[in-house]
Amino acid sequence: MDEIFTKRVRSAAVAGWWTLLIAYSILLIAWLVYVVIIAKQPAGMLCVWGEGVTWPEIRIIWLWAMVAFKLGIGMMIFVVIWLTFWARQLAKKQN
Repeated sequence: MDEIFTKRVRSAAVAGWWTLLIAYSILLIAWLVYVVIIAKQPAGMLCVWGEGVTWPEIRIIWLWAMVAFKLGIGMMIFVVIWLTFWARQLAKKQN
């Protein structure tokens, strides 16, 4: 029973690390898209965001969304590190 639980905790830690890798990849892509769109400022983007929205408002909203995403990833990092350490301790106790 303990061996199965240890494997599950370790699997959760590995899945967490993969999730963090994917999340940071998404963050990198979002940042690259932000840089390209803000540099070109296409008129179609104003239509997508709605009437009355200006480029400074789009910049602020986009940056705050990226900050919120980073904070979520930051919380996930603590959980994944804790799972990794816990899995190591469980493996040590079995030996």
